[in-house]
Amino acid sequence: MYDQSEKQLLRDCEAIRIPSGDVFTLTAGTRVFITQALGGSYTVETDQGLARISAKDADALGLEVEAAPDVPTGDQNVPVDDKSVWDQLRTCYDPEIPVNIVDLGLVYDCAVTPQDGQGAKVDVKMTLTAPGCGMGPTIAAEARQKILSIPGVSEADVELVWDPPWNQAMISEVGKMKLGLI
Repeated sequence: MYDQSEKQLLRDCEAIRIPSGDVFTLTAGTRVFITQALGGSYTVETDQGLARISAKDADALGLEVEAAPDVPTGDQNVPVDDKSVWDQLRTCYDPEIPVNIVDLGLVYDCAVTPQDGQGAKVDVKMTLTAPGCGMGPTIAAEARQKILSIPGVSEADVELVWDPPWNQAMISEVGKMKLGLI
């Protein structure tokens, strides 16, 4: 998959500063250290702090670019179940924590509403580990994009909510095991 070694960027690429969420450019020749590669993105340590690089820019790291999931454009009458949405949400990760957003306890609600002949609408309510985290819109947009890649989904809305406030007790047993909390 990848090695956790130092890399030198082969070309300029867009990155998202962690935790502010600001978009900036990492220039060719910049030395980075990959700290996490989960859910289709790379968290890298730079001399400017942590940043997130999208899978579409893996070639800048000297890695193979994975094909982006197809967004269905055909038959939207495919039934969508909750399980497929929850499974897809488990492929989204906080860039600083190697646990998916479901097992972190960040997803509070998921509703699938069939629409006559137009595919299903999925509404998700999620939170963040800290209200001031600038990565919220980035994580929510990634979750939305991944939900839209599910056959039969025609609309997706991912809303960031702050009530109830997140706490470590919301982490699943699987998440706690990955984090060494149990």
